[in-house]
Amino acid sequence: MQTRSDLRNVAIIAHVDHGKTTLVDAMLRQGGQFHARAEMADRVMDSMDLEREKGITILAKNTAISYVPDSGDPVTINIIDTPGHADFGGEVERGLTMVDGVVLLVDASEGPLPQTRFVLRKALKARMPIILVINKVDRPDARIKEVVDDTYELFLDLDADEEQIDFPIVYACARDGIASLTQPADGTVPADSDNLQPLFRTLLETIPAPSFEEGAPLQAHVTNLDASPFLGRLALCRVHQGTIRKGETVTWCRTDGSMQKVRISELLMTEGLDRKPAEQAGPGDIIAVAGIPEIMIGETLADAEDPRPLPLITVDEPAISMTIGTNTSPLVGKVKGAKVTARMVKDRLDKELIGNVSLRVLPTERPDAWEVQGRGELALAILVEQMRREQYELTVGKPQVVTKEIDGKTCEPVERLTIDAPEEYLGAITQLLATRKGRMEQLVNHGTGWIRMEWLVPARGLIGFRTEFLTETRGTGILHHVFESYEPWFGELRTRNNGSLVADRSGVATPFAMMNLQERGTLFVEPTTEVYEGMIVGENSRSDDMDVNITKEKKLTNMRSSTADETEKLIPPRKLSLEQALEFCREDECVEVTPAAVRIRKVVLDQTQRGRMAARRKHQG
Repeated sequence: MQTRSDLRNVAIIAHVDHGKTTLVDAMLRQGGQFHARAEMADRVMDSMDLEREKGITILAKNTAISYVPDSGDPVTINIIDTPGHADFGGEVERGLTMVDGVVLLVDASEGPLPQTRFVLRKALKARMPIILVINKVDRPDARIKEVVDDTYELFLDLDADEEQIDFPIVYACARDGIASLTQPADGTVPADSDNLQPLFRTLLETIPAPSFEEGAPLQAHVTNLDASPFLGRLALCRVHQGTIRKGETVTWCRTDGSMQKVRISELLMTEGLDRKPAEQAGPGDIIAVAGIPEIMIGETLADAEDPRPLPLITVDEPAISMTIGTNTSPLVGKVKGAKVTARMVKDRLDKELIGNVSLRVLPTERPDAWEVQGRGELALAILVEQMRREQYELTVGKPQVVTKEIDGKTCEPVERLTIDAPEEYLGAITQLLATRKGRMEQLVNHGTGWIRMEWLVPARGLIGFRTEFLTETRGTGILHHVFESYEPWFGELRTRNNGSLVADRSGVATPFAMMNLQERGTLFVEPTTEVYEGMIVGENSRSDDMDVNITKEKKLTNMRSSTADETEKLIPPRKLSLEQALEFCREDECVEVTPAAVRIRKVVLDQTQRGRMAARRKHQG
C-alpha cells in the first residue's frame, strides 16, 4: 500500500456548543485561507439560516486548509465539520466515511456529554485514530484534569483498546485561536503558545495519510449531495482508489445493483470555503462531481472497464415518527403564494429523502398525509421549519416513538438523559422523571452547588419534557439525551397534566373575552387573532379540555360607569415556537404550520363530534 503525504482527511466531532465551528474558523484564519484584511463572519461553516439562529450544526460540511509545516512541503488538510446533535447522526456517520482520523473536542467545564458518547462510539467502531482537544480552557469554571479523566473513563466505557486509549491531548482556546500541548492552570489561556501550530503539528503526526494500491481501478464513494444553480446535482465523493478525470466515462454502481456508464461533465475540489474546477483527483481527495442527475448517497463511481462497487452507507434506525400532511384547517391558503396541495408536499418530502439518509417517508391511510420517521424530535422539527420557510402549509401530528418486535415482545427506544442543574432542584427533577418511568443511573455532586444526573428514560417520556424541565429549574437546567437501546414497552405514560382551552366558534379574539378567560389558564393568542372552532387558544389550569368563547364582545349600554373606561389588564400571551407546539400536543391534537403562524388545533374540529367520541370512549372504558 502506498500513501499520499501531501493530504490529510479529518473530522471534527463534539457535543453541541463545545466550540467546534469556532475552532474551524480559527484554523481557516491561521491556515491562510483569508488574507489579513478580509471580512470574515463568525461560524462561517454554519451556512444555513437555521444553523445560525439555533447555534448548532445541522449538515456535515467540508473545507480545505493548505498548511505549510516546518519541513516546507504544503499539506492539504480536508476538515469535515459534523453535527454534534444525535438527531443528525446520519450526517455524522456519512462524515466519518470520508476521513482517516478524528479530532474529539470536549468543553473544559462540561466534559463529555451524551452526544460526545454518541459520536465517539461511531469513531471507535470505525477504528480511527483520535486527537483529544480540551477547548475553552480559559472558562472561569474550567476543571481540565477532571475532564481528561472523564474522557478516559468514557473511552473505557465504550470498550476502547489500549491503542485507541493512547491518544494525544491538545489544550485550546478556539475563540482566541490558541493551542498548546502543555496543560494550563484552570481558567487560564496557555502561556507557551499564541497560535494553533501545536494542533496542526499533532494533526500531521497522528492522522494517517490516505493509503491506496498502485494501479488499482477507480473507486469513489458518494457520501453527500449538493446542488448548484449552474451544474445541477453535485455528488460529493471521496476517492478511495485510482484517479478520476474531468470528461471521462465511468461506471455508476447504483443501490439496486444495476450499473450504468456516465460521463463526468465537471469536477470540483474544495479550497478554503470555495469549490474550484479541477482536471483530475487521486486517492484520498474529496471532490464534487456534476453530470449525474439521479445519483444517490452511498453509491459508487467505479472504473468503466473494471467496476468494483463499495459497500452502501448504513445508518441507525429512526426512533421518532410524526405525521405530516396538507393543511386542513378553515384558514388554509390565507398566505399569498403558499404551497397547499398534497402533490407539492409529497414532492418536497421526496426531495428531502435524496440528501437525508436517516429519514424515511411512509404512506398512511389518508392520501394527503405521510408518516415521516427520523432520529429525533429536533431533526423532524427542523424539516418542518425549513418547509414552513419555503411557504408550505402543513398539518403535523404529535411525535410518536417507532417500536420494534424483539423476541415476540413490543419494544420501544430508551434514551440516556444527562442533566446539569442547581442542587436545590433535585427533588423536582426526580419527581418529573419518575412519572415518565425514568431510572436514575448516576448522581454526581461537583461541590459547586450543581449536580449532574444520568437517567434512562423511554423516548416517549421525553416528548414535551424540555418545557416542563425549564419551568421547574427556572431556566437554569441543561439537559441532553442520546439513544441508548430498545427495551420492552413501559406501559401508559401521562406526561401532560393540564387540558386545553378550545375555541368553540370562528371569529376574532377580543380583549373582553380574554380578560375573563385568563383566570382559567394560560392563553396562547393575542387580541384580534383570527380563531376557528377546534383551535386551541390556551392551556387549561385543570386536567380536562374546556370549550370557550374567546370572540365574545362587551355589550354596549348608554349608562356611564366609573370602571368601564379602565384599561383592560391583559397578561401577555405565551408564544409557542414550533418545537414547543409539538411538545404541547396530545394524541387528539395536531399543529397547523403556515408561513405566517404556528397554531395548535384539535384533530376533530367540531365540538359536538368530539363530545360524542369522548362519551363513546367513556362508555367502552
